Amino acid sequence: MSDDELVDSLDTIHQALQTLTAAQLHLIREIDGRGLPIAQHASSTAVWLRERHRISIHAAKRLADLARAVDERAALDTALIAGAVNAEQATVIATTVRDLPADLGADLVDEAEAVLIGQAEQFEPTILRKAGQRILAHVAPEIADARDAAALQWQEARAWQTRAFQLTRLGDGRVRVTGWLDEVGAATVNAALDPLCAPRHDDDEPRTPGQRRADALVEVCDLATRTEQLPDNGGQRPHVTVTVPFELLEQQFGIGVLDTGGRLSPTQVRQLACDAQIIPAVLDGDGQVLDLGRTRRLITGSLRRALELRDRGCAFPGCDRPPRWCDGHHIQSWADGGPTSLHNSVLLCRYHHRIIHRGQWTVRLCVEDGRPEFIPPAYVDPRQRPRRNPYHHRT
Repeated sequence: MSDDELVDSLDTIHQALQTLTAAQLHLIREIDGRGLPIAQHASSTAVWLRERHRISIHAAKRLADLARAVDERAALDTALIAGAVNAEQATVIATTVRDLPADLGADLVDEAEAVLIGQAEQFEPTILRKAGQRILAHVAPEIADARDAAALQWQEARAWQTRAFQLTRLGDGRVRVTGWLDEVGAATVNAALDPLCAPRHDDDEPRTPGQRRADALVEVCDLATRTEQLPDNGGQRPHVTVTVPFELLEQQFGIGVLDTGGRLSPTQVRQLACDAQIIPAVLDGDGQVLDLGRTRRLITGSLRRALELRDRGCAFPGCDRPPRWCDGHHIQSWADGGPTSLHNSVLLCRYHHRIIHRGQWTVRLCVEDGRPEFIPPAYVDPRQRPRRNPYHHRT
């Protein structure tokens, strides 16, 4: 056979299969109408087909449903017999027509069916299904608009009613975040997170997109707790409480305990202590508070303003985070006796604050001009040449 003969034969067999399918559906509908499956003690026509022809229940149910559909829709039956639509397309068309509004009117239903049969010549079932989702707008745009508005109103009400946000501690140092937002809430969250999700201007961004979004969420909440706009919580401004014996904090191996019950490593505790309220407390052997001192804010007020004027944002090389996203970091840890002063402080964003506390990079102030400079680890620069961040000081 030539190439053309092969293709023509395939097309002929395909069309014949659709005609045979139409005949098969007629027989199934007649058998169903006579009640033969029930008379032979099958629970349904689909079950009877499954047992008789040894096909899956899903395939049997599709045949039974399509048999009823073509029995009710003469135009669809004719198209299937003629091979103008195949069985999959016929199922899509039948389902679409069935789901049209009950009060649409027979003429508009017939028009919708005819349009879809015509489109079956060029669209496979998946695309035809998408076209069917818009068929109401084609035959009755005013009804489609009203239906869409009602559907959107229902969706919005459901989204608002079922909105939720959960933090689930897994007990292994991780906390799972799950929840649901409505469209407006999701857009608001995206607007807040997107500017913080962009890759940093470092030589190599090690974070995945998911990690960047997680960091952005924490940064937004951190910024919110720095403002005066949040309502009080139990008579106090919103805060995170970490409890750790001060002697252990000084020795750099104290494990901190959050007010949520979570545990923090010594490195995380010392990072938080860089720019936090320290409340000295004297406890007895049973953990009862005997004396509670006053809070001491480490880097605040005029010192914080001076630090922002000097660094103008995160001082780590390549970072573009502005001051409001930054912590005040003690170059020599306050727990190690480092003074709370401008010459012992540097602004760092939350991400680079963690990097510094890992101990691979070090920071110092240049003797000549008092500006921060960072010494990279040897694997970044074997010569460990000091680096600066010129981003915030461009003229």
